[in-house]
Amino acid sequence: MAVVTVERRIPVAKPSFDEAEERLVRDVLRSGWVAQGPRVGELEERFAAEVGAAHAVAVASGTAALFLALEALGVGPGDEVIVPSLSFIATANAVVHAGATPVFVDVDPRTYDVDPDAVDAAVTPRTKAVMVVHQLGLPADLDRFAALAARHGIAVLEDSACAVGSRYRDRPIGSSRNLGCFSFHARKVVVIGEGGMITTPDAAQAARLRRLRQQGMSVSDLERHRAERVIVEEYPEIGYNFRLSDLQAAVGLAQLGKLQRFLVTRRAIAARYDCALAALPRLGPPWVPEYATPNFQSYIVRVRGARREERDDLMHAVGRRGVAVRRGLMAAHREPCYRDRPLRHPLPHTEAAEAETLVLPMYPDLSEDDQGYVVEVLRAALVEVFGGVA
Repeated sequence: MAVVTVERRIPVAKPSFDEAEERLVRDVLRSGWVAQGPRVGELEERFAAEVGAAHAVAVASGTAALFLALEALGVGPGDEVIVPSLSFIATANAVVHAGATPVFVDVDPRTYDVDPDAVDAAVTPRTKAVMVVHQLGLPADLDRFAALAARHGIAVLEDSACAVGSRYRDRPIGSSRNLGCFSFHARKVVVIGEGGMITTPDAAQAARLRRLRQQGMSVSDLERHRAERVIVEEYPEIGYNFRLSDLQAAVGLAQLGKLQRFLVTRRAIAARYDCALAALPRLGPPWVPEYATPNFQSYIVRVRGARREERDDLMHAVGRRGVAVRRGLMAAHREPCYRDRPLRHPLPHTEAAEAETLVLPMYPDLSEDDQGYVVEVLRAALVEVFGGVA
């Protein structure tokens, strides 16, 4: 193994915080109200306006958002939900937590989004919904899924964990008639650390989701605090503790204020990667269909024709030079917790993508100079592993 010199360390992702987050968090600390309260309500209103949704409901995580959305759709034991295996494992886990069965289907080999034709072929009388993942912030073809769902009488749930700021046919992800679930994890575009959001066009559905996130409580702590007379809350249904705190919401508000700048910067970084990879033909850049405007939550590349071992060797060679990369996409059906469940449908595109993809550093504060170093390191690593860049 060649000895290499590490000139600098570049992470695969990094949140962008400044005095805006510090000021809002300080204000919350000084207010004395650190649990779910007025800042959470403000974040919900701002988020709904940003993504064109009628209502937004803040919750503890993107996974909690998926779980509550499934409950709102009435998904439970005996039901099936069609999901891509090629997604973070939370997509399938939420279905299992709801008591239903995830049915894995294949993806489009270019976008890595779930394939509508594969979904169509997988529908059975037990199918209650299809979970459409906007993979790494690249919108899926929602019109095709709307037609499919109408034909079969099933619901569409959008796993939009990575897709805040992305647009489908120039409409923001979150503005459709479907329930949408977003994440504020540390590797997302809007970063809180943890936290999630559910968007819905239905006021009654939003009200129920707010009850469910706080143990089924009929009125919130903030409503009781602001009331002129004592209110004794009731619990009309069993709920959960999936609340977001005002401390987290304060960070989210500051991040939302920077979202448009984040998007411009991420798209510029992606464009520079696109140009640089033209000189590294072994690596295939992401493909963007005409209907989609991604946020580039991640920048995924494909190591063309590589075996998984070769992809892993390339990742190791890059990492030894100080640049962090990660495997591009996981295949949930290959993880130990799902491996023993029989597959109903072959997943050749999923398995190929899982073996051949990786993600490069992508975050708003990635400088052109550091990005240039990433490309230099990729070139050196390709030569080390494959003997050349083609």
